[in-house]
Amino acid sequence: MRIVIMGAGGLGGYFGARLAAAGNDVAFVARGAHLAAIRQDGLRVESAHGNLHLRDVAATDDPATLAPADVVIFAVKLWDTETAAEAVKPLVRPGTAVVSFQNGVSKDEVLARILGREAVIGGVGQIGVVIASPGVIRHTGTMAKLTFGEFDNTRTPRVEALLDACTAARIDAEIARDINLAIWQKFAFLVPMSACTASMRSTIGPIRANPQTRGFLLDITREVVAVGRALGIGLEEDFAEQRMAFVETLPPQMTASMQGDLARGNRLELPWLSGAVVELGRRAGIPTPLNRAVADILALYVNGAP
Repeated sequence: MRIVIMGAGGLGGYFGARLAAAGNDVAFVARGAHLAAIRQDGLRVESAHGNLHLRDVAATDDPATLAPADVVIFAVKLWDTETAAEAVKPLVRPGTAVVSFQNGVSKDEVLARILGREAVIGGVGQIGVVIASPGVIRHTGTMAKLTFGEFDNTRTPRVEALLDACTAARIDAEIARDINLAIWQKFAFLVPMSACTASMRSTIGPIRANPQTRGFLLDITREVVAVGRALGIGLEEDFAEQRMAFVETLPPQMTASMQGDLARGNRLELPWLSGAVVELGRRAGIPTPLNRAVADILALYVNGAP
């Protein structure tokens, strides 16, 4: 397949490298020191699933220099969504699948508005991964899964082809039975993880071990679930409790990318996470005091270290 990775950071760099190593024609869109390192020394992946070093990598900061793609994997930070979507317009032809593995629940509306609804399929990425240094992607833990699908949940040739490519690359992947539900299931896990690890400046281990912070984590998850259910998403009533059982299985050192961004003084995706829960709750008539508290507490850091 001809695949373009729009945003060759942690997630995009990891899965793009796996797809390239399996023989797909993969081009990476990156910038700055990361792009320079990839051009000079290739792209490296450090992972419990096996290390990779791709020495000859097609990498650019300008998608317009690339040929049209079968699949565009969209993995930029949420504040760059509109700019990045405009930039990939030259890559989209009839039948191209643009799949966002970004966080949040509003990303696909933005892509559909700019690229056309027929181009966009839904996606969910689950992985703990960072740029360890320019040109080097480090995968923490063992979770590395992609879920995707058409928004009408039909199994079209393009999603089947993407699944085949992932399977050949030994990527844990599946076509969702209900992609909207899958996106919200991730959202209802990621928002509390991001909110708690960032506002408490901690990995998940101490948070789940302390009764007070564990209770906060559960209650903020319940808020997200209540908002989703009010908006017609088929989340189970006890989904928050199910997520807490899953939290018990996570490595104690696991954190959310927003906590890492906060620690490094970078911008935060807060407006699209807890901030979005507050706004969606307002529309649905569901109170969200804990998510509002997190959004207010971290407001000083949204645009980076003050």
